[in-house]
Amino acid sequence: PMPRGSVIVDVSIDQGGCVATSRPTTHTDPVYEKHGVIHYCVANMPGAYPRLSTLALTEATLPYVIKLAEEGVSALRDDAGFAMGVNTAEGHITCQAVADSLGRAADFRAFT
Repeated sequence: PMPRGSVIVDVSIDQGGCVATSRPTTHTDPVYEKHGVIHYCVANMPGAYPRLSTLALTEATLPYVIKLAEEGVSALRDDAGFAMGVNTAEGHITCQAVADSLGRAADFRAFT
């Protein structure tokens, strides 16, 4: 167990959380205590700072958008890391985790 007074910030609460004692909270009521541990599990944390989070997301993703716009699908085929971000292509689910979570394993096809 975590020591009393510890703090958990569960940034994956939107996807179900990563801690057994996590449950979604809101910006207006963001924290709760369980077993002496403070939990901060706000869904959509970037929503607290929409302008700043939009600027940060744009800075992180714009190079990929530009590369895709300039090079087309070949940009994905030439960069394995970039290709890992593809979830669907040509009518198939290209991410095994997505196919599994939707119960559509038969529709999975690796992106090539």
